[in-house]
Amino acid sequence: MRYQVAHLERTGHYLTVKDNQVVQLHPSTVLDHKPEWVLYNEFVLTTKNYIRTCTDIKPEWLVKIAPQYYEMGNFPQCEAKRQLERIIAKLQTKEYSQY
Repeated sequence: MRYQVAHLERTGHYLTVKDNQVVQLHPSTVLDHKPEWVLYNEFVLTTKNYIRTCTDIKPEWLVKIAPQYYEMGNFPQCEAKRQLERIIAKLQTKEYSQY
């Protein structure tokens, strides 16, 4: 299974999480806001890179559902990687504190 995820950067554009491609939400997207994290179904290449059929998600879901896919050693340096690393560390601390 491949998770197609994009993160809204501070600069206001989205980057695909695994390969750092700059993308925009497609004009046909029905989201009424720009979520920080989106799961998308289609990557549409026209004069711009668009992502379409998007869903607002929480980054914690990514590392809980598919931790093997979100192995940080395989990620390019970006804001999304730094945020996911913090989330993973926080989740691991919670797991250890339960014992």
